Amino acid sequence: MTASEDITVLLHRFQQGDAAAQNQLVNAVQGELRVIASRYMRREKAGHTLQTTALVNEAYLKLINIRAASWQDRAHFFAVASQVMRRILVDHARQHIAGKRGGGLQALPLNEALVFSVEKSSQLVQLDDALSLLEKHDERACRVIELKFFGGLSAEESAEVLKISPRTVRREWTFARAWLRDQLGLSPDDDTPSMGQS
Repeated sequence: MTASEDITVLLHRFQQGDAAAQNQLVNAVQGELRVIASRYMRREKAGHTLQTTALVNEAYLKLINIRAASWQDRAHFFAVASQVMRRILVDHARQHIAGKRGGGLQALPLNEALVFSVEKSSQLVQLDDALSLLEKHDERACRVIELKFFGGLSAEESAEVLKISPRTVRREWTFARAWLRDQLGLSPDDDTPSMGQS
């Protein structure tokens, strides 16, 4: 059984109430959740860090508490995980900006040090606002950005989650990146914050 099949089996067992599956699931997904979190954190400005362990722990706690989720497979789980991490990061960036406007730093609920620059917090919030607008115009293109940029899924894995072809994923990726560059006021030579050519 492959790791992907193993995670899918554990997700289904967990949904059916198997308590032992939850512990096995933690061990099975923790590494990949850390990779997703680390991939995002590498895009942060040098000298400003967010500890991936705290992000992974908070995301996992939110994921296992999604009772209504009907986990299809590993790709679906990590697609939702990328959305959850995006929400956590954006919420913290918004809190940081609000704290700066209020004249002081605001305590954050994560148990490890978070250091955001105002500039990076603002960029993350702007990107989130642009993605929310994109979602209203083209939900599938927004999902592709979430899966590939935030979740680190390949075109093939994203296609599996979205039930479309990898070619369509690549086309949506190209469109969404151009649309986001336009919304964020970037030139065609610039790229949406570290959103490379994947």
